Amino acid sequence: MDNLFGKRPFSMSALKDFSKLDKPTRHHLKNVYACLSASMLTAALGSGVHLFSDILKGGFLSFIASLGFLIALRVTPHDGKNQLKRMGILMGFAFCTGLGLGPLMDFVIQIDPTIITTAFFATTLIFICLTLSALWAEQRTYLYFGGTLLSGLSLLCFLSLVNLFIGARFIFQLELYGGLLLFCGFVFYDTQLIVYKHKQGDKDFVWHSVELFLDFIEIFRRIMIILGQNKDSKKKKN
Repeated sequence: MDNLFGKRPFSMSALKDFSKLDKPTRHHLKNVYACLSASMLTAALGSGVHLFSDILKGGFLSFIASLGFLIALRVTPHDGKNQLKRMGILMGFAFCTGLGLGPLMDFVIQIDPTIITTAFFATTLIFICLTLSALWAEQRTYLYFGGTLLSGLSLLCFLSLVNLFIGARFIFQLELYGGLLLFCGFVFYDTQLIVYKHKQGDKDFVWHSVELFLDFIEIFRRIMIILGQNKDSKKKKN
């Protein structure tokens, strides 16, 4: 069975069966990326609500709400009859995630408003390049790195927890840049894992889009922080 985040084990022999994408797989990927696009637009709406209105503000409550939507989506089975319900839950999750990005956007806007646009286009370019590389790879060798990536994610979570009490800049920078590289790796891994899961009969394109959405958001978040830091440093020097 899948765990909460859908990373289920796979047989090593299946790694050799991905030299070409068949029509059903291409159709599945089309649905995945359609959901991903809708999620990104909804997240942008959530961020806009935070930035340009006083209706809702991102913070701890938006994080709890996004987590609630994520769990609700995970426990709602994909049976082909409840797609509208699951899409609604997905949009709720994306909206709350975008809302949660609002405070960070407030911060970088104070430094330079163009950082948000630059970070978004940089993230999009990175995401597209990594996705195409993963899909065009002759062998799904990136699946071998799943254990390493998950171990790295656990380490980053531990460092973040420790740094809540220490407040060391070095650890923050390590988590920032290390996380950027890690989630770039997850784009490779999750893209090929989605293809593998579909080959094994898992056609839940809604949940598969969540995995890529989370990768995109984490890369975007870190690029915004890095650009903000660099811009702020230049301003202080001048």
